[in-house]
Parts: sequence; C-alpha cells; structure tokens
Amino acid sequence: MHRTIYKILPSRLWSLALETGAFKGSALDVTDGFIHFSTAAQVRETAARHFAGETDLLLVAVPTAELGNALRWEPSRRGQLFPHLYAPLAVDLASWVKPLPIGQDGSHVFPDL
Repeated sequence: MHRTIYKILPSRLWSLALETGAFKGSALDVTDGFIHFSTAAQVRETAARHFAGETDLLLVAVPTAELGNALRWEPSRRGQLFPHLYAPLAVDLASWVKPLPIGQDGSHVFPDL
C-alpha cells in the first residue's frame, strides 16, 4: 500500500513528544482513540480542512513498515482509507520532520512528498 504516512501537528506537541520519546496524539487523536495520519495524496486536504490558517505546524513523515499491527486503514472522508495508529508513535520512527509554513496564498506550503 503506502510506504510513508504523514502527521500534521503543532510544533509544541512534537517538542513534548521528543521529551518523552513518544507522540501520544493530539486532543482529537486521544478522543478518537487513535492517531490520525494521511497519505501523500490526502495530506494537503487534511491541512486545508483541519489546520487552515494555523501556523507553527510540523509535518512528520513515518514509514509504515515499522508500525506493525497497530496501523489500520479505515474509511473516512468519502470512503477513502486513512491510516490510523492505535499506539503511541515512537519519535525515533519518524524519517523526517519539516516545518509546514503558510504561503502567500494562505495555504500551507508542503515539501516534496
């Protein structure tokens, strides 16, 4: 399926995760019982829908091979399968973490995925 999935989050949450060694999720993730991720094809829409206008965000890339059975692909928007992680994310599993700035047009500027 997909080799890499992506998490958008405020930089302060990633800083907390670095202190403890694991990202346990945002408030929404904790409420839903899993960590929401997106594929490369989904992440721009996720940013526009759920993070519009937010600054100081990071984009975290995570290889799916290391996540095992805790990663499940479940239907969400328009029946698309989204990656959901039913476990904390060990920060050392991230292949990279990059800033997700807002461009002049008001949308987030993504690195090459």
